[in-house]
Amino acid sequence: MVQRRIPKYKDLRPLMNFKTPEFNAKKRRLQGALTIADLRDIAKRRTPKAAFDYTEGAAEAEISLTRARQAFEDIEFTPSILRDVSTVDMSSEVLGGRVALPFGIAPTGFTRMMQTEGEIAGAGAAAAAGIPFSLSTMGTTAIEDVKAANPDGRNWFQLYMWKDRERSMALVDRAAKAGFDTLLVTVDVPVAGARLRDKRNGFSIPPQLTVGTVVNAIPRPEWWINFLTTEPLAFASLDRWSGTVGELLDTMFDPTVTFDDLAWIKQQWPGKLVVKGVQNVDDAKRLADMGVDGITLSNHGGRQLDRAPIPFHLLPDVVREVGKDTEVHLDTGIMSGADIVASIALGAKFTLIGRAYLYGLMAGGRDGVDRTIEILADQIARTMRLLGVKSLDELEPRHVTQLERLVPRQR
Repeated sequence: MVQRRIPKYKDLRPLMNFKTPEFNAKKRRLQGALTIADLRDIAKRRTPKAAFDYTEGAAEAEISLTRARQAFEDIEFTPSILRDVSTVDMSSEVLGGRVALPFGIAPTGFTRMMQTEGEIAGAGAAAAAGIPFSLSTMGTTAIEDVKAANPDGRNWFQLYMWKDRERSMALVDRAAKAGFDTLLVTVDVPVAGARLRDKRNGFSIPPQLTVGTVVNAIPRPEWWINFLTTEPLAFASLDRWSGTVGELLDTMFDPTVTFDDLAWIKQQWPGKLVVKGVQNVDDAKRLADMGVDGITLSNHGGRQLDRAPIPFHLLPDVVREVGKDTEVHLDTGIMSGADIVASIALGAKFTLIGRAYLYGLMAGGRDGVDRTIEILADQIARTMRLLGVKSLDELEPRHVTQLERLVPRQR
């Protein structure tokens, strides 16, 4: 029979260490976010539907994005045991410079629409973390202002080739003069993808006020106060635009761009050149033969061609063909540090995060971006330790098995 007694104070005292409450609401909600999914939930609560859906959404039925994320879930890690992993080194050499972590911030358009701090928050967080920040042609902060926010760090400029070539190359010249070290040329946008969420939401620049948007804004007053009391939203590289995002993109993008144009751009740019949006092995080999410094396997976050190839599935074949001579980077679908570790193990030299960064931005501005980076870094370090590796160089294909879900039918 259980013997009971009155508890003594000395037994209760260790149980009475109450946690000091956090009275800062933003700090409290960010501290409570343990994953990128948690940041996404906060972002959704705090951001109007049209802006959130622009970040969240993809093209048509959004199959490409779903498959890209599923590919990361369909892996099996193979850990090694009894290794000294008391310290781990997550740094590496990327495009001729040291980076502290194996990921950087991807170029994102309309960023101040998501949260008013926009690219300045991203560039500042990247500077603090020692990782590259990429500014989009469709960004909402000037090239020079991004440089000021990240004066000593790695700044990359992402280029869409417009029909107006002079204006395109004027941006490239500005980026070079500002000290940006890498040019990302995005090549998967001959036309804009069919982003149906944006059409259904009437997402435009500037936002259209309807009964629906007003109702949606009522529980999100901070976003609207910030939007209405800061500088009007404008593109860093463009004139102001009144119309839907899709209409703007179709007006700008040049469907005549070829490999010859890319070679011409390469001649103009003094720094490193990476081609973003590569989706098959043959194109990767051709770009490597041209002498580009890197390629980014990407289907534009599923925002262009629906049912496009899955970048993570392409990775081993592309690395096998060009990885010795050309850096292979990866984006699309990355939502955890484990995804990044798996990518590095299969041969990617570097990865880029887009939505994960924007979820943090929407959740808490600069502090939210810092939290995104912190979450991913913690997950990378923990995954490396559990795999039994203490540096990125020790990650190998043997650590990751890609499980098959979608197997091509025999012809």
